[in-house]
Amino acid sequence: MTEELPYLEHLARESVRFSDAIRLAPRDAEVPSCPGWQTDDLLWHLGEVQWFWGSILSEDLRTVEAIEALPDPEKPTDHAGLLRFFDRWSPHLCESAAAADPSEPRWMWVSDPALHNVAYIRRRQAHEALIHRIDAELTAGTDRAPIDTELAADGVDEVLRIMHGGHPEWGTFAVGEHTARFRATDTGQEWVVAIGRFTGTPPWGGEPVTDYRFQCAADSTGPAGVTISAKATDLDLWLWGRPTSEQVETDGNAAALAAVHAVVERGIS
Repeated sequence: MTEELPYLEHLARESVRFSDAIRLAPRDAEVPSCPGWQTDDLLWHLGEVQWFWGSILSEDLRTVEAIEALPDPEKPTDHAGLLRFFDRWSPHLCESAAAADPSEPRWMWVSDPALHNVAYIRRRQAHEALIHRIDAELTAGTDRAPIDTELAADGVDEVLRIMHGGHPEWGTFAVGEHTARFRATDTGQEWVVAIGRFTGTPPWGGEPVTDYRFQCAADSTGPAGVTISAKATDLDLWLWGRPTSEQVETDGNAAALAAVHAVVERGIS
């Protein structure tokens, strides 16, 4: 996406919506969209994520060494404590994101150095709050609050280019034979991706990585093996593995669609 969105407003609004929904969920309720999680797991996850990125912003952390030196927060032992933790650190993230110059560098895990800045943290955390707000509503069994169409379209762009399209320098990406077009029927936006295999071993250790990923094409008008169409909100939710409000339509080659599923179904960590 080339047009800057009001990410700070989205971050604040989606965080409040998460807080409202999570308070309505029974403590022992399963999170339908996050297998193995219950209400408190979801609450702690977003609370810790927002504490982490708020700390990166407010403490001006720019290096791996600075991140490794950041002490872990103490996890509260009960639901009330988890709510207090979230109520303290969620506003801190919003305030820190607003106070920092968007062009200032900060540590960031994504492979593109151009995104290692405050501006991308604002963008990433707006989408993080949105997706987990959806999770909280699903857990509470409440109606879904509206999703901003422009934010959702931006979310599709982020998922395709970064979350499912990142290719770190420590690995290699081999383009495969399949391509796909994603079409947002309400905004008119389209993205074409090649689907291929990423392989490599992280320099910090661990098991070698082999998985399927996307690579966005510069030209979204080219041919594609399969076309996946829906409103921007539903495309965003579908790519994140969340329930959609309306049907996502597919048209094209079954093998290309299977290749898309191989990427989407591995999930986003």
